[in-house]
Amino acid sequence: MKKTIVVYGSSTGTCQEIAEQIAGKLNVEAKDVANLTSDDIAENDNLLLGSSTWGAGELQDDWYDGLQTLKNADLSGKTIALFGCGDCESYGDTFCGAIGEIYEALKESGANFIGSVSTDGYTFDDSSAVVDGQFIGLALDNINEDDKTEARIDAWLESISAQL
Repeated sequence: MKKTIVVYGSSTGTCQEIAEQIAGKLNVEAKDVANLTSDDIAENDNLLLGSSTWGAGELQDDWYDGLQTLKNADLSGKTIALFGCGDCESYGDTFCGAIGEIYEALKESGANFIGSVSTDGYTFDDSSAVVDGQFIGLALDNINEDDKTEARIDAWLESISAQL
């Protein structure tokens, strides 16, 4: 595996917990996006980026500055995989929309996006994280479907590990 970092934005700790779980399974560093530097980006070939979703499908607050840091960096040739947290029952119309926002902001960056996930087995109404009929990354609901989180993480990591 090439040099990899897991970057997360978390307000309540849920996305941080998931990021640390992913990082632990890969034996890599998990870093809060509030502390992300251009050196972090330059030093890593693979960026696993995660955000919780707020309001009407919005990014976690620290991601607004984090996206600027990423946009100002050279992402060409980097591999990006996205993961996000949402609430499919209370916010079923914007479920995990934050990863859709990250994707939209970075899709023209020259990075290679991996890790799309089938929407099968998910209950939600709509999501900007769905691109071409699949989630653009790993979508998790640790509020209503916490019993599925670990299996979904494991399946996602297995699907992307050869590309990292």
